[in-house]
Amino acid sequence: MERVAVEVAGTVTHKPYPKSKAGRREVPLPPFVVELLTARRERYPAGPVGEVFTNAAGGPLRRTLFRSRDWRPSLVRAGLLGKVVEAGPGAFLGVWQDKEGLEHRQEFSTHREAVAHVAKHAAEGLGFHDLRHCYATWIVSDGVPVNDAARLLEHEQMSTTLNRYPRSSRDRHGRLGRPWLTSAPDLLQKPDSPPRR
Repeated sequence: MERVAVEVAGTVTHKPYPKSKAGRREVPLPPFVVELLTARRERYPAGPVGEVFTNAAGGPLRRTLFRSRDWRPSLVRAGLLGKVVEAGPGAFLGVWQDKEGLEHRQEFSTHREAVAHVAKHAAEGLGFHDLRHCYATWIVSDGVPVNDAARLLEHEQMSTTLNRYPRSSRDRHGRLGRPWLTSAPDLLQKPDSPPRR
């Protein structure tokens, strides 16, 4: 990572380096992501300082507009924030929950209108920064050494990584002991013992 974009009062400026020394790093990408980004660079021009994703005018994305115009509608289309279903020819039903947990339904004449309305009115939803937490949890749970995980996450102290992302592994019983060592009544017998009647 060579530079960062900072938005203040609706204006995006670039700084030559991230906020800390640990932020100067390479971010590994799986091959399929490299292929997708390469195809995008071939199809669309880069931004003024090499941005891969830009606004309609070719400038840097603003965080607030990205959230409302791109991120939340993407969550709706992915089924992660309310839902939009075809209700008939030229009719789309938007379904979402408000902050009080009440479900709302409304019909729209286009899919785009329905998605935009649900994105605007649905409560909560996955935040963009939550992707960082998901990634961190996955790499820690998958056994990436803590020092490597800390470097990828730009944590200067490994303890920061361990304190924020402690997760139980999928194989915790295999590594920590059999489930029959717990105090639950049904688990007090050894796994190969016949069930109690």
